[in-house]
Amino acid sequence: MKKEKSTFGWIMEFAGEKRKFYIFSVICAIIGAVSQIIPFLAAAHIVEKLLSGDMNFQGYLTDFIIMAGAWIIRILFHAFSTATSHVATFSVLANIRKRGLLKMERMALGDIQSRGSGNLKNILVERIDSIETTLAHMIPELSGNLCAVLTALILLFAVDWRMALVSLITFPVGMLCYMGMMIGYEKNYQRTVRATKNLNDTAVEYIGGIEVIKVFGKAKSSYEKFVAATKEGAASYVEWMRKCNVYFTFAMNIMPATLITVLPIGGLFVRNGSLPVVDFIFVTILAMGLITPILNCMAFSDDLAKLNTVIGEVTSIIGAEEMSRPKETQVQPKNRTIELNQVRFGYHEKEVLHGIDLTFKEGTVNALVGPSGGGKSTIAKLIASFWDVKSGSICIGGVDIRRLPAEKYHNLIAYVSQENFLFDDTIRENIRMGRLSATDAEVEQAAKDCGCWDFIMELENGFDTVVGSGGGHLSGGEKQRICIARAMLKNAPIVILDEATAYTDPENEAIIQASVAKLVQGKTLIVIAHRLSTIVDADQIVLVNQGNIEGVGSHKELLKKSPLYQKLWNAHISSKDSLCGGVKDV
Repeated sequence: MKKEKSTFGWIMEFAGEKRKFYIFSVICAIIGAVSQIIPFLAAAHIVEKLLSGDMNFQGYLTDFIIMAGAWIIRILFHAFSTATSHVATFSVLANIRKRGLLKMERMALGDIQSRGSGNLKNILVERIDSIETTLAHMIPELSGNLCAVLTALILLFAVDWRMALVSLITFPVGMLCYMGMMIGYEKNYQRTVRATKNLNDTAVEYIGGIEVIKVFGKAKSSYEKFVAATKEGAASYVEWMRKCNVYFTFAMNIMPATLITVLPIGGLFVRNGSLPVVDFIFVTILAMGLITPILNCMAFSDDLAKLNTVIGEVTSIIGAEEMSRPKETQVQPKNRTIELNQVRFGYHEKEVLHGIDLTFKEGTVNALVGPSGGGKSTIAKLIASFWDVKSGSICIGGVDIRRLPAEKYHNLIAYVSQENFLFDDTIRENIRMGRLSATDAEVEQAAKDCGCWDFIMELENGFDTVVGSGGGHLSGGEKQRICIARAMLKNAPIVILDEATAYTDPENEAIIQASVAKLVQGKTLIVIAHRLSTIVDADQIVLVNQGNIEGVGSHKELLKKSPLYQKLWNAHISSKDSLCGGVKDV
């Protein structure tokens, strides 16, 4: 079995070429840590000379200069250490985000959707940002403090091993208190992680759905949900800290209190002549600075836990299963005919397609119809390569799409779904994303063909109007027509429209259908529609129900042989008649 990589191993991998900055940072931190011991030595030397009655001012001045120089060296090397560690850290954060986003390109859309946009955004933005301080300071400072502790201990043992042990007596006592503080650590820490995630997801949901919340009068209940998540987020920390306060207070006051043991025991050693006064003073001075670096190291325990958690979340994305696609292939599709052979597919453990066999011939118009939840959109998305089939195969021109490079296959597909998304950019650039090399004239012609021209020209800045985040400055129908224009501009040989005219009014729907009919000539078109009157002229209508194909044929053929299609058609006609009657009454 492949051994899992440690958190530190991942950090070094993410650091890449910048890992040498971390190494330099640690070296600087160690030099700074060693230099902070020098003032203690100088102070001990000064005391020794005072006790001996030395009145040479020049000698004292030299000691003071050494102390000042050591202090300056410590400050400078601490600055060097921090600066270089920040350079490496920002490289780590950038590489983590790049790796995460590149990985998402190769993941199945279903996996991405199951994680939730709020959760992914939280991990790749806020959670990664939260470890910046930890990475930039922990690696050099932890190394430096550990080095300071070791240096101080070596000096103490070199002077008098008994006093070295005496100076450490308060440490195990304080550690017992610290261990009490760690009771239930994993449980409490995981609660804060869950509460923080829930708070972020709830905030994203609340802000993103504020329009629906207000329209349907759910502001109170939705706000209460947000408030509950906020209170749980705060309580998870407050209650944890309350449990730790007593232990923390004792630990942080007992461990640094080295003089409680050093002074009386050292005094006894001096009295019986087993410890020189000078050594006693040196040990006393050094012992006062011994525990502080240890406490600084212990202070990183929470940061280490957070770092492990965040790296674990990041690597859960980076290590996710990828769609199986080659980078290059010598196999070329013979045509643009699409074939589904015994396709089975499910979300998690639930199978939703049960051995589908279908053929969409090149240059034909095909419609997928049927009750909601029957599997129409799933078939379309499998053809668009949003997922890999669980079993069976989907072929284009006789070639399994899993044998084609992802980019090459995606260039063959233009897909417009019910859930339209526009980038926070101009209308012109949103349409141009269908084909980045398109000229302004081609972009504008695509807009005319899809019935977008009139409403675009009525906007303040025309094609240069910024649509806002997710296209929020436009109506649903306007966003949909721009997405269709983008798909048409792509000029792909296979076009998939997943209820693409759902939000358009009858007048614009007729314009779009006419433009689609013109623009998809010679292409393979797959349409998912609930309004059956829009697909009566399709070359092939596929009736999908509960993950199975219940009928294939023309509109007239299905009306004759399929009771379910007859039921759907009658329901559609009845709803149209009722709507028209209601309009006339008004």
